[in-house]
Amino acid sequence: MSPLTIGKYTVPYPLIQGGMGVRVSAARLAGNVAKCGGVGLIATAGLVLNSPYKDKHNYFEADAMALKEELRKAYEIAPDGVIGTNCMVAVTNYDDVVRASCEGGAKILVTGAGLPLTLPGLTADYPDVALVPIVSSVRAARLIARKWSKSYNRLPDAVVVEDPDTAGGHLGEKMENIGTGEYDQYATVREVKAYFRDEWDLDIPIIAAGGVWDRADLEYALANGADAVQMASRFVCTEECDADAAFKQAYLDCTKEDIGLIMSPAGLPGRALKGNLDKIRAHDIDGKVSCPSACLKKCSYRKSKDCFCIVHALDRSQQGDRETGLIFCGTNAWKSDKIETVADIFAELFD
Repeated sequence: MSPLTIGKYTVPYPLIQGGMGVRVSAARLAGNVAKCGGVGLIATAGLVLNSPYKDKHNYFEADAMALKEELRKAYEIAPDGVIGTNCMVAVTNYDDVVRASCEGGAKILVTGAGLPLTLPGLTADYPDVALVPIVSSVRAARLIARKWSKSYNRLPDAVVVEDPDTAGGHLGEKMENIGTGEYDQYATVREVKAYFRDEWDLDIPIIAAGGVWDRADLEYALANGADAVQMASRFVCTEECDADAAFKQAYLDCTKEDIGLIMSPAGLPGRALKGNLDKIRAHDIDGKVSCPSACLKKCSYRKSKDCFCIVHALDRSQQGDRETGLIFCGTNAWKSDKIETVADIFAELFD
């Protein structure tokens, strides 16, 4: 297995730890993944919650301060590591989150939940920061590349190809197209790689995300055209994961049948433990939970109060509320059978 080079940064192992929002992948997890030789990602969504800045500043100002603090703490763990952020295009303060990531020292920005068409402009003052969009199709990769080239004379430093049939969290595909059996992740990986080679004479890493759990999955990905993998759910049941022990126990307890698709208030499908959706809705609707910040550009809960406040639901689960908290996960979460360390996972994957 070859090292992974994204832009100006190289890590020993071809692995990115996926971003998991509202403090599931924060400083401890990202820092320890970077320390072990992968790319560690801090998920920027909802970092302000449970931060010391929450009640002292307005939501978005506090969110940027909390992000910079997490980056600082991650670099304390891995001073020479490659640490980046995962930024959702769907959030209201996307522009500010991107800038705060750069100001805080993020070396790589991985961004999805929408097309990051303006990302190179937002990072123009930080040319060394590597830019990595998440796509699920060649069409999306083509739209991004053409826009970036025309408007900013910039192309991606790598691309993550996310499989909507297996990945956790928000998914970049229409609900009716997920799980039909028609999507071929590794055909898409190869097509995206060929597109950049043929259209732009550019050889960049194409990273497979979704459904990667163990060494066999990693070897399969690399053998089928991927240059690296992105893994998220596997890192939840580690000592270093930033979520509460009860959150991790939910992974240990779940079965295949507990995992399914939901429609997020953000207007995107998502994959999660779905058994408590009625309780999540009841908690927020009956309790008249208010929108704390208008954190999403598009939010059905803010508009009509007919589902739940996703940032509050994710925050509750991160703190250990399995009854009324939403727990995102990939299709392989049921394979969790023990609490291990990040170093244990790297030892298994890369021997």
